[in-house]
Amino acid sequence: MSDEIRSAGEIAREKIEKLGDITEEERMRWKYIPEGESLANRYLNNKSYDLYTELKKYDKEAIKHIIEGAESVLLAGIGLPQNEQSQNRSQRAMDGLKILKNDQIAIEKVFERMNTVFDHYIGQGKQQREQSYETIKTKYKAKLKQVLEQQYGPTAGLDIDPENLPQFQEEWRQTTAQIDMQYINLLEEYKKDIKAIK
Repeated sequence: MSDEIRSAGEIAREKIEKLGDITEEERMRWKYIPEGESLANRYLNNKSYDLYTELKKYDKEAIKHIIEGAESVLLAGIGLPQNEQSQNRSQRAMDGLKILKNDQIAIEKVFERMNTVFDHYIGQGKQQREQSYETIKTKYKAKLKQVLEQQYGPTAGLDIDPENLPQFQEEWRQTTAQIDMQYINLLEEYKKDIKAIK
């Protein structure tokens, strides 16, 4: 066992040696990016947390790495408005990103496009999901009725509910994932636009 541990340690040292000398810039990144991530998580999870004031505590050298870490967490905090909680989290993340960025006009333009996606998801997207649900339900109801009639004879008056069938649930899950992916792909493009904003 100790041979395995020692050899793993030797392997790790060899990898570090292959990397060469660690620059001061790399040290700063390793220290401050996780710190920025931590700040952003506290901001997202605590409404009274003042991200702007916290950022002011860092010097010019550290702040760019702090912002890089915070930005990644805030971007990850933006998602589809599936419920009130996810809507609030996305809005909080967007407000936090405004604090990090200098070009407020550019970020507002991206947020307008994101909000259009959110509105569409809540409106037409909801209708699309409801229609898909009914289509799948009707399909499975017909299949189930056919199977029951083959086994037991006519099923007139029998109310058949396919919604608890695992096959129904799986097809519904795949369908909603497909519908959501259209919106998620758009949001990912907008997130790339946000990353490019200074």
